[in-house]
Amino acid sequence: MNAKIDFTIVTPSYNYHQYIREMLESVVAQEGVTFEHLIYDAGSTDGTLDIIREYEHVSLVVEKDKGMSDAINKGFKAAKGKWVMWLNTDDRLKLGALKAVKQFAESQAQADVIYGAWDFIDGDGIFQRTMGVFPFQKLMIAHYGCYIGSTATFFRRKTVMDEKLWLNDRFECVMDGEYYNRLASLGKKFVYIPKVLADFRMHGENISQKHLGEDGVDSLLDLQLQYAESGAIRRAYGINLFKCENLNRVVDSVLAYWFRCLKWPLKKMNQPTVVDESRP
Repeated sequence: MNAKIDFTIVTPSYNYHQYIREMLESVVAQEGVTFEHLIYDAGSTDGTLDIIREYEHVSLVVEKDKGMSDAINKGFKAAKGKWVMWLNTDDRLKLGALKAVKQFAESQAQADVIYGAWDFIDGDGIFQRTMGVFPFQKLMIAHYGCYIGSTATFFRRKTVMDEKLWLNDRFECVMDGEYYNRLASLGKKFVYIPKVLADFRMHGENISQKHLGEDGVDSLLDLQLQYAESGAIRRAYGINLFKCENLNRVVDSVLAYWFRCLKWPLKKMNQPTVVDESRP
């Protein structure tokens, strides 16, 4: 039975009623594939659960968790699809995205991870810009940062989830970056599909930007913890030439600048095409 399911979509959920219907509709609209949609809600109280229960395709679990990574891991462990992704409650799949990935994956037998491009949208769902990507650069993702969007990334269940490779739930902000670096360090093959697969919503409450520009010691501490996660990734998976941490940070800065410069020609050479022709 499992072999008949092309995709598992995992959604961690908690009090995002203003966006979740758009996400659900983007899943329902997928054609030409089979999928299951697993939603793990931590106990929403804002009407989110009422909206979810309107959609018959959803398998909903409502229970407390240890955070977003823990909720996603629950879905990873339960997944039955050949390919697995996580789709946040405020993001959307492009029309035809899953079919495009399925067709592409048929010619990528060695791929463990397939990732594509995405559009940034604002809180009202209005297109802002396209985030194109490029073929995988292992050191770049450690020293420059996580340039792969989780909302446009798919994992082969047989070689990732079935090997008990989960998110590190101690990471709260850069869990995707740590995960990609760890998978790459284990030899997993990343393949880029040059298509725009999803919408990533930027509205100020995203985990990665929630505390940017804020004052106050608590907000500043949260921001520093976010930076610390990225630092831990560089130390664990990047280049460490010196015993002195300050010298290693100098190397980090040089490499980050180098990869920033390299990113632009790589993007120019790997322009994505649009899956959803109705995009504004």
